[in-house]
Amino acid sequence: MIKFSQVVKRFRGQTVLKGVDLEIPLGHRVALVGSNGAGKTTLIRCLLGEYTHEGRVTIDGMDPRRQRTEVLSRVGFVPQLPPPLKMPVGQLIRFAATLGRADPQRIAEVAGQLGLDVAQFRRHPFFKLSGGQKQKLLIAIALGRDCDLLVMDEPAANLDPEARHIFFGLLAEKREQAAMLISSHRLDEVATLVNRVVEMDQGEVVLDDRVDDLVDMASRLFCRVGILRPEPAFARAIAQWGFTPDAAGTTWEGWVAGPDRLRFLGVLSRYAALLSHIHMDEPALQEKRA
Repeated sequence: MIKFSQVVKRFRGQTVLKGVDLEIPLGHRVALVGSNGAGKTTLIRCLLGEYTHEGRVTIDGMDPRRQRTEVLSRVGFVPQLPPPLKMPVGQLIRFAATLGRADPQRIAEVAGQLGLDVAQFRRHPFFKLSGGQKQKLLIAIALGRDCDLLVMDEPAANLDPEARHIFFGLLAEKREQAAMLISSHRLDEVATLVNRVVEMDQGEVVLDDRVDDLVDMASRLFCRVGILRPEPAFARAIAQWGFTPDAAGTTWEGWVAGPDRLRFLGVLSRYAALLSHIHMDEPALQEKRA
């Protein structure tokens, strides 16, 4: 579906992409990882037709610059930094729906699933929304259309845990019908969402590997975390995940989205000396033990 052939991009004499060759078929969910400056964003912008470059980029044989309208109608894009649009939310949804030949109501429904009531903010300028609200709307625009290519740059960075779970479930619905390119500077943020990892360094692909596809993106884990003594900082951190404590404040229970397990463990690792036990179970296992 996506093909990069010897793609080279230079800025003022500096070579940012150095002959990238990469193919991404339908059904592949690719984590594009690498440090800042590795070339990830430049590669994405070449894919979206925003940059001229040497070599060739095609999406189902189409050139993203020469056939921009046709290509963009098939692409759902979630940028890392929301654009500073003054357009009201309602107008933005209608514009995006027209561009992608989609139903504006479907975009509004996806936004509602993520926790954003579009009707409440219809007349609000996009740039005045909070970071989380902007992210939810951009995801709704991308996933509320019939796209067979999803390009996402740190897509869940500003989402609360419940919205992340819903987002992962929406991605799961498209796993067989779309190719996905998910850019991140941290593999642990996206590892459980993908079945392939592509790492870039200094403008080159240095790793391209298939990974086990074992995590159900729509799954949840029941978690119980014990601590040695009540600690306000820990309580604030885990309460953000929707966990609730027992009467003593030393055992916390809640649910974590399956793809968020590494991220959740990363939060707990900050309090390693305080932890007494951690249990994470799939619902079926939890029922069997009950």
